[in-house]
Amino acid sequence: MGWLKRLFGLEKPQNAQVNPAPQQVQQQQAAAPAATQQIPPERMGLNGEYDESGLAKRVALAFDQDQQLDDVDTLWVAQTGSTVVLKGKVPNQNILNKMVSVARGVNGAAAVDTSQVTIG
Repeated sequence: MGWLKRLFGLEKPQNAQVNPAPQQVQQQQAAAPAATQQIPPERMGLNGEYDESGLAKRVALAFDQDQQLDDVDTLWVAQTGSTVVLKGKVPNQNILNKMVSVARGVNGAAAVDTSQVTIG
């Protein structure tokens, strides 16, 4: 089972991307024409749509796409704003370092919090 399936119950959507081009969001305002607003990078989903957990899902997808990172079923990926939060346990420091490096490469990730990760 991959990261995306285990963490979010999702099969990889067709055309899903770690760093998709943003879709434009239409907002209706009273007495004004529709205004276009760009989706913040940390809220961008797998296909460029708005998604509250978009950054965490795209990090999970990036982990799935990296052949060096098997699904570590004792680790979870979440987000707080633009910070990727890793929680749980990893087998060794090298794997954690690789995960942090991959997570930092995802558009919208300002920081990676590993304070809730244990090694062993």
